[in-house]
Amino acid sequence: MTTTPGTLYIISAPSGAGKTSLVKALLQTDIDLSLSISYTSRQPRPEEMDGRDYHFVTRQVFEQKLQEDEFLESAELYGNFYGTSKKWINETMMSGRDILLEIDSQGARQVRAVFPVAVGIFVLPPSLEVLEMRLRHRAQDSLEAISRRLAAAREELSHAGGYNYIIINDKLDRALQDLKCIIQAERLKTAKQLVRHHGLLAQLTRTSVL
Repeated sequence: MTTTPGTLYIISAPSGAGKTSLVKALLQTDIDLSLSISYTSRQPRPEEMDGRDYHFVTRQVFEQKLQEDEFLESAELYGNFYGTSKKWINETMMSGRDILLEIDSQGARQVRAVFPVAVGIFVLPPSLEVLEMRLRHRAQDSLEAISRRLAAAREELSHAGGYNYIIINDKLDRALQDLKCIIQAERLKTAKQLVRHHGLLAQLTRTSVL
């Protein structure tokens, strides 16, 4: 079996759609994906760990990396910077590993400008009411911050049509199954299988002389 370059899966969603829980559940299965860990200049939340959730750096360090063109994409959200390591993405894909990249629509556009064959997956909440309820139950943000996030969510939702797949995250188990099906289907596409199993196909199609 020949190693083919890995596939880059981009997953986006408005804040509160449950994307983070969905990705965590996916990584606990046998799907075999590498999660891209973004850099950020914001402070970690109580439950977050450096190197697992984000690479937490100072604003000065982030700006230096930005000047040195180390990011595949970068964005400023709510006064904080976020960016994806260009070197890590390239090296991981060339090793044959599939990558899952959690990112907003702005970053997704930047990434797909470089990797147009990246597979885009957008996660929708079942309703705006559920989205607002999830944001309020986080108990991490002020009312003002929640209002800002709701406004940003409406903007983010307007970009869903630019993705290859849309998943509605009403029940986590069902959304997880949908996500796994997308990845499995992409891995079984003819173009990839012809390269990956060219030896087997050559053997099966070889004319035998009896």
